[in-house]
Amino acid sequence: MLYKTNAKSLLATVAVISWSLLLANVLLAAESLRQQKAIIGAFPFITNLLVIVFVVSVFLFQRLNTETLKGMDFMGYLMNLFSRGAVAAYVALPLHLGYKMVTEYNQLQSPLLLHLVYQINFGLLVIFLARAFYTWRQLLLYHKNKFLQIAWDWFELLLAATFLLTLFNFDYTNYIFLPLLALMCFYTLFLCTNLKWVAYLTFNNKSRSLLLLGAILVSCYVFLRYFYNSANSPELVVDYTDVGTLLLAMLFVGLYSLSAFLVSLFSLPTSSVFEQKSADLLNFQRLSQSIQQGQSEAQVYDMLFDSTIKASDASAAWYEHIRNSEPVVSHLLNVNEDQIKRIRHLLLAYNIHNIDYINNNLDRNPGFRDLMLPWKSLIILPIKTKKHLSGVLYLLKDIEQGFDRETVNVLRTFTSQTMLTIENLRLINESLQNERYKEELKIASQVQESLIPKNFPTDSWFEISTHAVAAKEVGGDFYDFLQLSESRIAIIIGDVSGKGISAAFHMAQMKGIFHGLMQQDMPPSEFMKQANSALSRCLEKTSFITSALYIIDYRMKGFMFARAGHCHTLYYNAMMDDVFYFQTEGLGLGIIRDKSYSNHVREMYYDYNPGDVMVIYTDGIVEARNEANEEYGENRLLYMLQQTYHLEAEDIKWAIINDLVDFTGPNNLYDDQTLLVIKFKPTQPKV
Repeated sequence: MLYKTNAKSLLATVAVISWSLLLANVLLAAESLRQQKAIIGAFPFITNLLVIVFVVSVFLFQRLNTETLKGMDFMGYLMNLFSRGAVAAYVALPLHLGYKMVTEYNQLQSPLLLHLVYQINFGLLVIFLARAFYTWRQLLLYHKNKFLQIAWDWFELLLAATFLLTLFNFDYTNYIFLPLLALMCFYTLFLCTNLKWVAYLTFNNKSRSLLLLGAILVSCYVFLRYFYNSANSPELVVDYTDVGTLLLAMLFVGLYSLSAFLVSLFSLPTSSVFEQKSADLLNFQRLSQSIQQGQSEAQVYDMLFDSTIKASDASAAWYEHIRNSEPVVSHLLNVNEDQIKRIRHLLLAYNIHNIDYINNNLDRNPGFRDLMLPWKSLIILPIKTKKHLSGVLYLLKDIEQGFDRETVNVLRTFTSQTMLTIENLRLINESLQNERYKEELKIASQVQESLIPKNFPTDSWFEISTHAVAAKEVGGDFYDFLQLSESRIAIIIGDVSGKGISAAFHMAQMKGIFHGLMQQDMPPSEFMKQANSALSRCLEKTSFITSALYIIDYRMKGFMFARAGHCHTLYYNAMMDDVFYFQTEGLGLGIIRDKSYSNHVREMYYDYNPGDVMVIYTDGIVEARNEANEEYGENRLLYMLQQTYHLEAEDIKWAIINDLVDFTGPNNLYDDQTLLVIKFKPTQPKV
């Protein structure tokens, strides 16, 4: 920190001295020209050298002075750029206008005053460009990858190299350099497409950002207009429009500001989608927490009714609770009993009874058209398990095609989560009425069983084999998956601290959080940060969850992952014929419950080869003990993969499990054991 402070002080001093010398040099040249004296022969070289020293010192100062982006405070960053950088243009403009008024009103020509104003505005321009350049750098590299970081580093190096044109007084518009500068322009345009941060702005923040970005664009225009108009003045002895580096920096700042402005403007109508997703996630969490908060079934149905209306933006709705096989309306919104009766009678006539039903064109159906209803779209969502129907939810909208596929998926997820919550509430009530301890374990076992996927998707590019066994009736281990796209799949594994019903409920919460967050297709490290934030509000202070999330992309032939205190991933690389553990950082979810948790999660990307094998497991595997109280250990697990990597995933799994049983002995299970073996295969052509 002391070194950084000293460096900033030195650079500020160099900038002030070089600007002062540049001003003195220019004023001396202007005075010599006015008196028609010979100008010092080294003047162009000295001027160019001082320009380079001044620009470099200001840019390096701003590079050190720009704060690292913390969290998602993008508006603070934009406001900082405007207040400390873009405002320079609004200082330069009145300064120029004041000069024009003084000279034109008094009808005098003052070359010294002209050059003084010109030099001050040049200094303000460089300060603005440096501030904007490194502010955009921070935002451009938000959620960066290695390729983007390298691309930016090269951009800075190439930009610095253009100082050679200024130093040796080369004409950058010369046909020799013009193609290179054109390539730099295309390179700049490519960098300006990295605007991931804009997607995280809310509707209100995007509206505010448009004002700030517009003000920054106006600043760019003011400086460009001033310097290009001044370039035509025969009284000036120096023309800074010849400095190619500043033109390229202005090009980048202006293009990135314009790109951010346009993306914010055109994404403004869809900003509510992201906010709705966040609201859906909170509703998922509320439904998951309802058991621990001691809420009743009626309160859960209230949450379901409110959440589905908000998620679908329904115009009208009602919920029928099934009592003794008869429907009883318990919730109403903008619909009366007569309308409900007529709709229900028509549905019965169509033999639509307690089933999923969607009609996005009610006006085109003669029966619904005859009812003269004010709505044009209808969806029916039964709240049921395989054996029991709890109720039926009806949602109506006054527009055609009111319920799209994504909205329907969200609504069905709500109803599924509600039914799981209701079932758990009922099971808890049963356990309280009967043998509490045995029923609690039975409930938790059922919940845990419902959380574990029975089948993974099969494809030509990978094979997977799983093994999960609980030490007692219930356990704390879990795994799950989500197909993100045709070529991408997310796989999560975790271990909840503690046992019993509490661990099972925390698993249910983690499953809801996983499916809710990964609908937004976020990177593993960002998932861990947001999952930690969500769990921090519902986990007991003594509880935590270790987890690891993998996103596999077979088209890119690679996967990225992040771990939150979970066991290290065992891997066999077929190309190098090597077996090793990925040693990555990570801290369990719920251990640190503030924003500093983001400092304890790291993300890693790895390219896989055909024949590679990945072994994912919980600590019940490596910490299993034999009768001599010796641990199975990571070394033995690594050795087993060295011996079996050539087999199929299923055979590798059973080889490890059989060796584990031989080591510990039968019926010697002290902790939950979960094992996933993934083997990558060459992609087979589709027939």
